[in-house]
Amino acid sequence: MSSTAVLLITLSVALLAGLLLSRLAKKLNLPAVTAYLVAGVLIGPFVLGAFDIPGLGITHDQLAGFGVISDVALGFIAFSMGDEFRLSALKKIGKQATVIGIMQAIVTTIVVDVALIALHFAMPNVLPLSAAIVLGAVATATAPAATLMVVRQYKAKGPLTDILLPVVALDDAVGLVVFAISFGIAKSISLSELNVLSIILEPLLEVILSLGLGFVMGMLFSKCEQYFHSRSKRMAVSVTFVMLTVGISCCSFTVGGIHVGFSSLLACMMLGTVFCNICDFSEELMERADRWTAPILILFFVISGAELDLSVFSEWTVVVVGIVYIIARSLGKYFGASSSASLVKCDPNIVKYLGITLLPQAGVALGMAIKATALGADGSIVRNITLFAVLIYEIVGPYLTKISLTKAGDIQEEGRTSARDAAKKAMEAAAK
Repeated sequence: MSSTAVLLITLSVALLAGLLLSRLAKKLNLPAVTAYLVAGVLIGPFVLGAFDIPGLGITHDQLAGFGVISDVALGFIAFSMGDEFRLSALKKIGKQATVIGIMQAIVTTIVVDVALIALHFAMPNVLPLSAAIVLGAVATATAPAATLMVVRQYKAKGPLTDILLPVVALDDAVGLVVFAISFGIAKSISLSELNVLSIILEPLLEVILSLGLGFVMGMLFSKCEQYFHSRSKRMAVSVTFVMLTVGISCCSFTVGGIHVGFSSLLACMMLGTVFCNICDFSEELMERADRWTAPILILFFVISGAELDLSVFSEWTVVVVGIVYIIARSLGKYFGASSSASLVKCDPNIVKYLGITLLPQAGVALGMAIKATALGADGSIVRNITLFAVLIYEIVGPYLTKISLTKAGDIQEEGRTSARDAAKKAMEAAAK
């Protein structure tokens, strides 16, 4: 069997597995994103993929080749998040979202640092000090993909949803800065070397250049869109610019010893923000792009599930530290969000439930953990604990987000309708 045939069959099996499991998840009243992740685990390298039967499951070797799907999917997710930064909406919640986004991230870092540094002194041979400090920064990151999928699936709408998405979007920028500071401290402790210029400048450049790239691409996108009038071609232009922005974001270079790179999430988020505030037809194009990307997003979550490393459960030290990290991060997110929401006088439901919706964690955290491997053995500990936490958070987080949005009144169960039933009613109405 040719490699192309194996690739196409594997992707088809992955997509079908996610869709079928989502039907079971619906009966169990679970979010579809949880089903996609579990489907990925089942067909991944630790279950069906372990048999190495072509097309049946996803192997370790295949995962590396699927990276482009994940990159594109995250680009579209970030592009959609840009829709939450319309100036009309920001006038109402901009100040609140900014204060909450920064404060909850800082509180989470402090809580996790205190807990893990205390664990370091209690078990110095298990958790190095540098690893504890870096994990505090990794804890700031929240997964926008899982949160957005839950919001879309249940058509969540209300005060909590309105402030949740901007806060999640802000997490990347805040997290990068906090990680830069923590990583610099950890590097000086672990490797006895401190390059203040690269530690401070690199992440700041990444944030500034990524936002700058997104702004330029957004202006070009808005200009280019004016030359096309059919819906299909305008949607094609949308897809083109998101993929182009992701592609440029993958580039990096070194200037004077300073590594310069981009964050595709920040760049695509700014792309969406600029486009939504300039283009008169942005809402329609955003909706059509969301429909086009639905299969890609399902594949993204199934592949993410396949990437979850179940081997981390084999090390008791990772499990112990991972549990402490999860508890501390959950407390930090909850109390950081609730206290900051109270400070800016948000709705009581936001104060009560926002922190729970910020628990999912994935891509950005894993990116930080991979960068932390520069610390050597200490970095490997950071990576393993992050993998353990992501495994737990990605399975449990979407369900908790759904519960919180429901209790806050943003998800109306009676408002959910079947597309098949809706089409049938429309045909019956037309016949009359």
